[in-house]
Amino acid sequence: MEFEKEKQSDYVLMERVRNGDMVAFNQIVEKYKNRLMNVIGRMIQSSEETEDIVQETFIRVFQHRASFDFRHCFSTWLYTIALNLARNELRKRKRFKFFDIFDLQGKETEFAVEMKLPSNLPQALDRAIEELPEKYKLAFTLRDVQELPYEEVAKIMNIPLGTVKSRVNRARAILKNKLKPRMEEYNALSKGTLLPVSIL
Repeated sequence: MEFEKEKQSDYVLMERVRNGDMVAFNQIVEKYKNRLMNVIGRMIQSSEETEDIVQETFIRVFQHRASFDFRHCFSTWLYTIALNLARNELRKRKRFKFFDIFDLQGKETEFAVEMKLPSNLPQALDRAIEELPEKYKLAFTLRDVQELPYEEVAKIMNIPLGTVKSRVNRARAILKNKLKPRMEEYNALSKGTLLPVSIL
């Protein structure tokens, strides 16, 4: 399983990082920085502040490398640190903003190739996501954008597995209901499918 291979690879790198190996640390940074930018970038409006939070996350990983518990998944620990920093920033600013889901680096949430998308659909989707309650946004992003296993999302959000599945399904349903009329206007729905099969 790909996720298990990645998990073991992280353990090997973290073992080296704990011994002060900067090459291994840089490998971890390169591996995860874009993933963190994607997640945090949907929580923080400013790209500069997103970069600051991601940088601070890796600083804390290195500072607290000796406390990493190898019984747990490294990526869960990493995302938890980053999300806590982001939440702290949001508490200061009292607002929550997701960037356009189509700004992802490519492929996670592509619509079916045969669909002809109206030019204003990305803006409609952006508005629909903005209107999601924070708990649904975060679950949706971690599961359907970052494609993390449900179990890892549950650990990152510190909620039961069943709650994660419920929130993701609820987010999908809300987005589908909000966008379905607009898609139907352009005759772009196929058998009622709005989002890719992988996230339905």
